[in-house]
Amino acid sequence: MSSPRDVVILGSTGSIGTQALDLVRANPDRFRVVGLTAGGSNPELFEAQVAEFRPARSGLGEDASVEAAGMACDVVLNGITGAVGLRPTLAALDAGTTLALANKESLIIGGPLVTARAKPGQIVPVDSEHSAIAQSLRAGSREEVRRLVLTASGGPFRGRTREQLHDVTPAEALAHPNFAMGTVITTNSATLVNKGLEVIEAHLLFDVPFDRIDVVVHPQQLIHSMVEFSDGAVVAQLGLPTMLVPISLGMGWPERVPDAETPIDWTRAADWRFEPLDDDAFPAVRIAREAGERGGTAPAVYNAANEVCVEAFHAGRIRFTDIVEVVSRVLTADGVPLVVEPTVDDVLAADAWARAEAARITAEGTS
Repeated sequence: MSSPRDVVILGSTGSIGTQALDLVRANPDRFRVVGLTAGGSNPELFEAQVAEFRPARSGLGEDASVEAAGMACDVVLNGITGAVGLRPTLAALDAGTTLALANKESLIIGGPLVTARAKPGQIVPVDSEHSAIAQSLRAGSREEVRRLVLTASGGPFRGRTREQLHDVTPAEALAHPNFAMGTVITTNSATLVNKGLEVIEAHLLFDVPFDRIDVVVHPQQLIHSMVEFSDGAVVAQLGLPTMLVPISLGMGWPERVPDAETPIDWTRAADWRFEPLDDDAFPAVRIAREAGERGGTAPAVYNAANEVCVEAFHAGRIRFTDIVEVVSRVLTADGVPLVVEPTVDDVLAADAWARAEAARITAEGTS
């Protein structure tokens, strides 16, 4: 039997990190934790994790994550939420380590900065949709891919009109039908900003043009995404709506971890629905495509403005529908720093500018 893989887990107290540690506990012959970091929002849990796994390196904060991401290991699982994950992502890539990437924001805002540093196959996606695509792509060659199809649950407000979304409360926005996640990700799933970010992520990960990346609403979330090939065949990855398979594959790629998840019970009758995305009620995906096609620092502006707007919504300063509206305003504002071939400093500067602009707009209130 081969020795366990040495794994560094960034964001160990979050949803991805805690599930990853559950998988480590269940598979001590496959994985050994050598590094743990977290943002600091739950220091008691972090202390307990460090005491249990006794990693060679641990710490709280961005600098600790950058240092841990660059240490000698087999896999770095980046489960950090937000743009703060960019520097650790770059550190792991520069170290030549396999990067199991759940922190989609670092790829989205970094764009070519990230993809240019990655060796072929070095980034293994942990988002369930992109993990599904990576698995489905094994069925054919890159030249045979016609389009990618990302599935979306539609969130808690599927079927509502834009007018019906005006008075949504923060508590309602956090009531996701299938997942229990943090405030930002859950709210992004309600606005479909998360799906917009995933469209940009799919473009960067798989080098497929935006006009060949579709989004379809699939409320049951049993099909995690699909690949359509040139002969008309569609290959999909199916499973329960949890993150255990994507996380286990991220840490074990290309090998699967036995019994990581309970398979679907095919003896039970079930109806699966597919619906078109309502761009009028949920314009976040369209706006994300526009930002992605502009490239450069535009996706960083989209992401940063959204994070500020989510905080403003939960603080009661803006309405639910204002979140995406303000993001659009920031992207088209005078003086928006759109650099086509940005450096890391350019990306971080665009991120900071977008946060300041979104904060200014949300502080003034929206019409």
